[in-house]
Amino acid sequence: MTRLLATLALFALAACNRGGDGGRPVIALVPKTMNNPFFVDMERGARAAADSLGLELVVQAADREVDAERQLQIVENLIQRRVAALLVVPSGSREIVPAIVKANAADVPVLVVDTRVDTAALRAAGGRVATFVGSDNVDGGRLAGRFVAERLGGAGRVAVLEGVPGHESGDARLRGFREALAASPGVTVVASQPADMERDRAFQVMQNVLQAHPGVQAVFACNDVMALGAVEAIAAAGKAGAVTVVGFDAQDDARAAIAAGRMHATVAQFPAEMGRQAVVSAYRLLKGEPVPAEQPVRIELVTK
Repeated sequence: MTRLLATLALFALAACNRGGDGGRPVIALVPKTMNNPFFVDMERGARAAADSLGLELVVQAADREVDAERQLQIVENLIQRRVAALLVVPSGSREIVPAIVKANAADVPVLVVDTRVDTAALRAAGGRVATFVGSDNVDGGRLAGRFVAERLGGAGRVAVLEGVPGHESGDARLRGFREALAASPGVTVVASQPADMERDRAFQVMQNVLQAHPGVQAVFACNDVMALGAVEAIAAAGKAGAVTVVGFDAQDDARAAIAAGRMHATVAQFPAEMGRQAVVSAYRLLKGEPVPAEQPVRIELVTK
């Protein structure tokens, strides 16, 4: 009887202007972009969970990961549409805060996925999120740093391709990477530059790094998209296989590059599991059930 009442309550909510054409509750996933296989995998996991739970999933995203303003507009439009819940991967950890506050005022639960919101900014604005679902990016950066130090035998020259400056996930990966290298004083970071999580941009930045520092022996990129851009630049310079390349996200293209010897490692985050877990949490919230404030998703180092 309790389960029946909970189900009836859930679909009564859907009938209150928050249901789709089929009367199902509508929840929205707003990744940073859909031009990145990481977020394609996240959508796949989210959609499978939504279908199994009788929810309608809407997915909308900006064209570029760096377009925090466009993401803000998307979220505000979804609030006006009165979706039942918002699953957001912030393009800007501070920039997303006003949209979260608006969702709070509209009584739309906000679930943050993969990239954390700036805690101080959220608190200052009086905002709140229902849960965070994601990996420990700092620990992932440490895994990458330890691998690079071991590959270099404790001494060598390293370049870093950063993500978007000020974005929490990339900054956390970089922080963990540098923490790990601190245990190997002989490993020196000779260049550390943003490449905006984009392949073309990473190719250009890596070309410049190789010209300025031809003796670079290893590269850490804060995502696989940039790592693959670095691989292309290294090949164009006639150094294919001679520079250790480590990425982050364990995308299919990166795994293939590792198998072929063009990359050497990546950190797996399991975005499909993030999407699944976030949708399940939204479903529980709509039923009036509590969810944990923190929901960690495992990480692991992938090598050949």
